Amino acid sequence: MKVLVVNTGSSSLKYQLIDSENEKVMAKGLCERIGLVNGIHTYTCTDGSSFTQECVMRDHSYAFKIMLDALISSEHGVLKSVSDIDAVGHRIVHGGERFSKPVIIDESVLKTIEECVDLAPLHNPAGILGIRVCQDVLRDIPMVAVFDTAFHQTIPDYAYMYAIPYEMYEKYGVRKYGFHGTNHKYVSQRASEIINKPLDKIKIISCHLGSGASICAIDRGKSIDTSMGFTPLAGLAMGTRSGTIDPSIISYIMEKKNMTVEEVNDYLNKQSGLLGVSGISSDFRDLIKAKSEGNKRASLALSIFAYRVKKYICEYVGIMGGIDALIFTAGVGENNAFIREHITTNLDIFGIKLDKKKNNTLKGEADISRDKSNVRILIIPANEELEIARQCKSLLEVKN
Repeated sequence: MKVLVVNTGSSSLKYQLIDSENEKVMAKGLCERIGLVNGIHTYTCTDGSSFTQECVMRDHSYAFKIMLDALISSEHGVLKSVSDIDAVGHRIVHGGERFSKPVIIDESVLKTIEECVDLAPLHNPAGILGIRVCQDVLRDIPMVAVFDTAFHQTIPDYAYMYAIPYEMYEKYGVRKYGFHGTNHKYVSQRASEIINKPLDKIKIISCHLGSGASICAIDRGKSIDTSMGFTPLAGLAMGTRSGTIDPSIISYIMEKKNMTVEEVNDYLNKQSGLLGVSGISSDFRDLIKAKSEGNKRASLALSIFAYRVKKYICEYVGIMGGIDALIFTAGVGENNAFIREHITTNLDIFGIKLDKKKNNTLKGEADISRDKSNVRILIIPANEELEIARQCKSLLEVKN
């Protein structure tokens, strides 16, 4: 089964064509700056050949056409016809409480996704747009929605509810939803394979650390808690996001800086986090360099980040009553040895023992724990696209 996985942004289209039988990527690409005169399409196919083209993509319909033209082109294409595509998997950020697993998209499903726009106003509209455009150009091909929030629907009510008047949950759906669920699910399954223990017998903490970051407690294959909340702003301090703060600080900021709700929202989402503390950058590489040059605020920003991650790890070990594997995934988690060492320092009490040499030398998927560590410390590259393809294949095989 050939599955086209698409991730539609407000001005971008990221895609991968995956053969779900052997789980190999046949081709992948990215359309950027949709709606602007200087759009860019980058494409790479199985043999490693690639090209970049500048093109005008007036809207997402043009971007989808450019993507499909590349997939079937005589020079770089990997398909004879678009009809060779067996399914399209759409990454949708928010499914609310309605979706706990992938679903085949029809008008009823699309209407429900539209009803979740208030919960994800920056992300769901783009996902809906991607579905609508895809339905126009690939009408007879089944489409599946895979939700970032779905994996976290197993979190118990005492963990997802906020201690505010209950009507806010009943009327407006205010609760913890969590995000990055597709990748947390993927890496937990992969960890089970690496350590050769059944997923339903182990306790895992997954650290998805990138510009957006979240931690997930996975007990016997199910998410039982996660650091992000009602929105992706909660939890860890991130590249430009504040993470969890005292709620009273928000009204205090608004008063002192004479900000509107929209302005303070932007302030906490785009001007805070590591960027706000350091005053330098949201990029960990820049901050580590600045720290080595003696910049105290860069050092402080990195310490805040690592401290918050460590707190969640300790909290989740307590909640689950133990841990079998600690996973580092996503851009920073996979590639930054300094951050991994900073986070795992002084966690020996839980059996989490990092091998510093392995940590500094091994790349890609790796076990970086000491030989006698009771807990396996794993680097597992994020692969949301493969997980979406797997879920599409599984769902459609059951339906057929």
